[in-house]
Amino acid sequence: MKIFRCMAQWRELRTDLTGRIGFVPTMGALHRGHLSLLQASAADNDVTVMSIYVNATQFNDPNDFAKYPSTLEDDLAHAEAAGVDVVLLPEYEQMYTDKFRYQVTENEFSNQLCGTDRPGHFTGVLTVVMKLLNLVRANRAYFGLKDYQQYMLVRDMCATFFLPTEIVGCDIVREADGLAMSSRNRRLDAESRLLAGRFNRLLAEAKSDDQARLSLQAAGMQVAYVSTLGQRRCGAVVLGDGSDAIRLIDNVPVEASLQESKMKEVNT
Repeated sequence: MKIFRCMAQWRELRTDLTGRIGFVPTMGALHRGHLSLLQASAADNDVTVMSIYVNATQFNDPNDFAKYPSTLEDDLAHAEAAGVDVVLLPEYEQMYTDKFRYQVTENEFSNQLCGTDRPGHFTGVLTVVMKLLNLVRANRAYFGLKDYQQYMLVRDMCATFFLPTEIVGCDIVREADGLAMSSRNRRLDAESRLLAGRFNRLLAEAKSDDQARLSLQAAGMQVAYVSTLGQRRCGAVVLGDGSDAIRLIDNVPVEASLQESKMKEVNT
């Protein structure tokens, strides 16, 4: 496994690579969800590239950015075991030589759901993903469906700008109690972790978005949103207070009958 901290050196090597290239962008602190993406890429492609870069421009909360977990040594070991061939470890100065003067902005869907109370988040996400896709020039890039809104925005961005990389959405990997794997889970204390384990079940069992919202609140979670999007009910909750607050997101399939009921409510 080759590791590149200098993107100029990587770009020189990239011109010599042949075969199908798979790419998994990450912010490190790898868990089984990340590993499933890496394994999917290794199975589908001749070369798998992974990036580890905690992207400051997508954090609207400086405290969240400062506390984002870093486990580089373990991450590299897990990546090699999963079949990764190349790891990119860029620094801010390499990714943002323009000091973020140039940005990729979506003006509609990015302002909904997570974008409602995270202003600028998806501008940071789309900008860095565009940069990484141009650096790697992969045939396929793999994204977990836990971040469903992000997946859709990245997929549509690539289609809009005629990028050749196919965006592949991969199923959510969960803990035994249903909690979606997330790097932020390791920041949960024992009490919050127990409560977080109810998030998925309450989101899935509710007959409507309003019922899900009320059930989550009754359980003691602060609800940022619950909204059905196509065939997915998406939700975000906050556990804890102040600087110790942890935001979790999830989404679950919605039965066709519930989708039809929601459409009737909208049309009356």
